Amino acid sequence: GWGASLSYIEGLPVLALHQEPILTMWLLTKRFMDIAVSVLGLVLLAPLLLIVALAIKMESPGPILYRSRRIGSKGREFTCLKLRTMVADADERRHKVEHLNERAGVLFKISNDPRITRVGRFLRKYSLDELPQFWNVLKGEMSLVGPRPPVPGEVTQYDLEHLRRLDVMPGITGLWQIKGRRDPSFSNYVALDLEYIENWTLWLAFKILL
Repeated sequence: GWGASLSYIEGLPVLALHQEPILTMWLLTKRFMDIAVSVLGLVLLAPLLLIVALAIKMESPGPILYRSRRIGSKGREFTCLKLRTMVADADERRHKVEHLNERAGVLFKISNDPRITRVGRFLRKYSLDELPQFWNVLKGEMSLVGPRPPVPGEVTQYDLEHLRRLDVMPGITGLWQIKGRRDPSFSNYVALDLEYIENWTLWLAFKILL
């Protein structure tokens, strides 16, 4: 902290150990890219989304979309949209499969989750279930690239340093998805998210998106 700027909060002296402001022009460019790609994606993929919606409806009763409460930038809560890949009462059945969890820490993931439908397994294999989140991006709740938005139950288990994941807009995809998707470690998951946050550039976001 040598040479760090000193400020006061309610009379308490505070040292800023790290501060790296992002140019407004870069943020506006990123937002423009988010909007442009999302609009293009929703328009071009509309026929595919219609076919998938029919397949979901024909295989199992329940809604086509799965609405999940998630925590976004600065702790704001929002409704994240996904194509439903599980049986309609999957959340109620979770306690029956929690012992099968393959991830460490606060993460919950089962490769062969018995609640997943046949159509859902196909959608997850190619990440097609995430496509409705283009709508979340258009609404300004998410970005194309960023840390995945956690559920409220995960955030209540966060240590202080984990909260840094909430410094930026959550994304449809991120550095963890392309470098450590199979890694069961929550600490490595957070480390990759923080690597993205601390080294963010438009070029990095573009490469991850590709």
